[in-house]
Amino acid sequence: MPTIDVDGIAFTFPNDWLFSKYDEWLYYRAYAGARSATKAVDLLAIDPDRTAWFIEVKDYRAHRRTKPTELSHEVAQKVHDTLAVVLAARTRALEGDELEMARKVSRAKRLRVVLHLEQPAKHSKLFPRAIDPADVKLKLRTLLKPVDAHPYVVEINDLRGLGWTAA
Repeated sequence: MPTIDVDGIAFTFPNDWLFSKYDEWLYYRAYAGARSATKAVDLLAIDPDRTAWFIEVKDYRAHRRTKPTELSHEVAQKVHDTLAVVLAARTRALEGDELEMARKVSRAKRLRVVLHLEQPAKHSKLFPRAIDPADVKLKLRTLLKPVDAHPYVVEINDLRGLGWTAA
């Protein structure tokens, strides 16, 4: 089963899934990310049932969050921006793999959003577990309702039965 590393977390997908590290796409970097404030999710994946998965990875185990933007708003912005760029990339991407992935995402039957959120396992003054996953999920449901009314907020120890593993 193929594995891809995102911020030190190894994601392993079944052989019949397609996946791509979207924020490294040449199309995104050359046309959207470099010239605008466009944001990107970390991974795009497509399962055999033609569900497209938008996966954002946040690991606060070693460094706490310092951005002033609320996490749910940041993730929602990344999902919306990714949708816009993928729509353009399905006809304009020059890399064959990116073009194929953009076309498959745009033809997906469903869109699902996953925030993979790692925090310190134990509370401490230096590294507090400051983000409430249930609160983030509730806010994401509101912000992403037209895209995915039931987003996931998961961590390595609780992937909620998703089709991949993380370590």
